[in-house]
Amino acid sequence: MDKSAERAGFERGAAYGERAGQTIGLAQAAKNDPDLVRGLAACLAHAAFVAPDRIAEIYDEAAEGWRGRAVTAAPIQAETAMPELLWEPFWADFWRLVDDAAKGMGAGEITTRTASLASHLSPGFQTRAAAACRRYPGVNAAAQSGFPPRFKLEALAASPEGSLGHELYRLIVDNGYDLEVLDRDTLHLTRLPPPLDYLNARILQSHDLWHIVAGYRTTKLHEIALSAFQLAQFGHNYSAMFLSVVVTTAAFHTPAAITLLLDTIFSAWTHGRETSPLMGIEWEREWHFPTEAIRQLHFITPYDSPYPAEIIEMFEAA
Repeated sequence: MDKSAERAGFERGAAYGERAGQTIGLAQAAKNDPDLVRGLAACLAHAAFVAPDRIAEIYDEAAEGWRGRAVTAAPIQAETAMPELLWEPFWADFWRLVDDAAKGMGAGEITTRTASLASHLSPGFQTRAAAACRRYPGVNAAAQSGFPPRFKLEALAASPEGSLGHELYRLIVDNGYDLEVLDRDTLHLTRLPPPLDYLNARILQSHDLWHIVAGYRTTKLHEIALSAFQLAQFGHNYSAMFLSVVVTTAAFHTPAAITLLLDTIFSAWTHGRETSPLMGIEWEREWHFPTEAIRQLHFITPYDSPYPAEIIEMFEAA
């Protein structure tokens, strides 16, 4: 099959997806047949760009088929709505991003270009994504607290050594990170429909915090894993888009990496679904507690990574 035909087949799969209940079998088969991995990648693209209300259904089924056990969390129901449409300008930018990512690309450029794909999505997509997020545990209650104020670096610096606040302070300062991953004002987050306004602002400021409390390292593999955890926690649509780009890039350019990626993504998705909701935790009231005490308080088990966190960096250095 030539390249154009393979991509056209992927586009059809992304547009229509699989019927409910069928992704389990596809994931089971894809684990043993590399030729089916692109079909599974198309299902993840369908969830990310066409039917955001089906994210939980598709990822729960894919994780069960790939890992051999069901996710032990209450199902998140999807609406029986027609898929949103994808037009040629979307696919042109999507394939350029996939091809360029395969050649090597910095995290900042991947973030920007993945986010820009949203400009090609259907006018109804954002409303549908907002409604989908409301079905995730803890989202509605968290969003009712109002648009989140910014974290204060001074408060973190004043936290005692050994506390969550101190650990976050050291992570930010020692690595030269921003206190929020991206600037909320530049992104005009207040213009998003609720609860997307709250959710996107809160995860920008909580991303590095979740690294700590949920047990994800700040390595390339664990950034992918944390995206799956975030997606499972509240249906974060950027994470769905990012994971779709990552998996599609591997499926078309580096199939030897597929097992590593999908083992990681589906284990982190399962971790996120089986962890109590983090979105509504008032972290600002808990800076002075030790991280382990906060984990026990909120029933958070650290991520059990199937591979060494630094494995991608190890391959790149070899």
